[in-house]
Amino acid sequence: MDGSRSLRDRVALITGAGAGLGRAYALLLAARGASVMVQDIDRATAEETAGAIRATGGTAWACVCDIADPPALQPALRAAGVAPGGIHILVNNAGIDAARTIEEVTVAEFDRMFGVHVKGTFFATQTVIGGMKARRHGKIVNISSINGMIADSTDSHYNGAKAAILGLTKAWAKEFAPWRINVNAVAPGHVVTAATIQRGAARMERISRERIPLGRYATPEEIAHTVAFLVSSESDFITGQVVSPNGGEAIVGI
Repeated sequence: MDGSRSLRDRVALITGAGAGLGRAYALLLAARGASVMVQDIDRATAEETAGAIRATGGTAWACVCDIADPPALQPALRAAGVAPGGIHILVNNAGIDAARTIEEVTVAEFDRMFGVHVKGTFFATQTVIGGMKARRHGKIVNISSINGMIADSTDSHYNGAKAAILGLTKAWAKEFAPWRINVNAVAPGHVVTAATIQRGAARMERISRERIPLGRYATPEEIAHTVAFLVSSESDFITGQVVSPNGGEAIVGI
């Protein structure tokens, strides 16, 4: 492997890595040499991802806690065997979705949406940033969404939470730059996941035809390659940016 892409001797914390895109990120970063802390609220899926990494000769631990409960993360990391100061790479991926019109959203649903996406991202970063500053190096990737850039006609609370993540990314890129800590965001478009498959092939075909110039959904692995690039030394001069693998559905910044 090209040395600039190798993640050997790096410890990566990936939130929400028990399944879906988070699992794809964990598997690829492990394949490139990183030791991976698999955080998830569900113990079974966290252990499954960590076990899959160990089965291929990699190093992984399961870290079980609710990312929206900030005081729970640090002891969960220590219980899994890694001190918060030992994290070199953070991928803030944990997220939820729920299709709701504004009239349907309850206070509890709103709080949970922003709790997982915004509070979770903020305080996971707060937990590990001290070690990155002491090391004068670190890579943080915040997972937003195409909906955080161009929005959708439903899910305004989801759109708002994902947009807030972009604001955190830009602020932290400037705040942490003196310590050579890169902070970027990935804002995926439509991706083939269990959730999108469950919504039906006809819907996927229609969206691919009507909205995506490349004519298809992304695979989780394609999004994972974007994350892997941003946590590697190949991206050392990139910070504060939003990279959106979306097949051309949203073309911004030109």
